[in-house]
Amino acid sequence: MEWFVEEYDGSGLMISVKKKIAQAEGLQKIELYETERFGKMLVIDGKIQITEFDECFYHEMLVHVPLNSCRKAKRILIIGGGDGGALREVLKHDIEKAILVEIDRNVIELCKKYLGIDSGAFEDPRVEVVIEDGRKFLEHCETFDVIIVDSTDPVGVSDPLFGKDFFELCKEKCKVFCSQSQSPLIQKDYFRKMLANSSVLRNRTVFLATIPTYPMALWSFIIAGDYDFRYVKRNFKKIRGKTKHYNPEIHLSAFMLPEWLKKEVENAY
Repeated sequence: MEWFVEEYDGSGLMISVKKKIAQAEGLQKIELYETERFGKMLVIDGKIQITEFDECFYHEMLVHVPLNSCRKAKRILIIGGGDGGALREVLKHDIEKAILVEIDRNVIELCKKYLGIDSGAFEDPRVEVVIEDGRKFLEHCETFDVIIVDSTDPVGVSDPLFGKDFFELCKEKCKVFCSQSQSPLIQKDYFRKMLANSSVLRNRTVFLATIPTYPMALWSFIIAGDYDFRYVKRNFKKIRGKTKHYNPEIHLSAFMLPEWLKKEVENAY
């Protein structure tokens, strides 16, 4: 039996794999595996991005929390997200346009060919795919109802997506902003950097989700802007296609933070 091991700060996760399906190296090292228990698994630069087993836990929270908190969400920007999972969830809503900006074409090509979790989302006529650095794209793009950042860890090509200037641009370009923000338990330096730099966003707060194959299983997200929980139940009823994890009750409970995390967020302002 072979094992894929991801290590982080004195701990780690071991997943047994049957075989490596595909690999590409360019801006990033991209690997796809067939695992024993979790289906196909996407790894970028040695870090697990998703498994088929629990990707819905992540993508549904990343997308439906901000979109269901909007009075109207017609124009959506996804930065990153080349696997197509977030795009798949966005298209369950009554949108007019979704632009996905991915810096690494290899991510899209390998995931479309070997992973397929997008369920055809890349071929939807409402979708435009742009191969560009997300930070640079924001400098010349129009405004959006919602910006979603589905990035890798804040190193390498994703590091510009965690800087204060990036959040300043996002503040100008959308009504509601949402991004993954790492593990507050085992990746505290990353999480605190995200909190500190995103403090320029108006009405910013943190919510949580449990994602078993992510570091310590406790994952965080930030949301900011004109989100309003009054729209959650109404918008959930309008979603086209079922969710596997997300529902209005999960949405509201995700914002109930433990005391230690409340203090982290308060100290970051």
